[in-house]
Amino acid sequence: MIARIWHGWTKRTDAKTYENMLRDKIFPSIAARNIKGYRGAELFIREDGDETEFVTLLRFDSMDAVKEFAGSDETKPVIFPGVEKLLTRMEPARHYRIAIAREL
Repeated sequence: MIARIWHGWTKRTDAKTYENMLRDKIFPSIAARNIKGYRGAELFIREDGDETEFVTLLRFDSMDAVKEFAGSDETKPVIFPGVEKLLTRMEPARHYRIAIAREL
């Protein structure tokens, strides 16, 4: 299992708008792509000075599934149309092999 982790920041005033877009439009549109091996998403939010940090974690069965989602440059952020105006900065995506995953 692969975790795709991406960090992006908004102004605090845009944070709720971006959070709502992720919940209501972006994550559902990713699921609607029916990528074989896509296993879901999580969102983490942290206020960071005058910005709000967003961390997304998408789970995939393999790097092939990641590339189907992201394209040949798997580190390139996949940005939903219209979102770039809300982001103040972002980092490339990083990928990790999930070595241990436990349910409570």
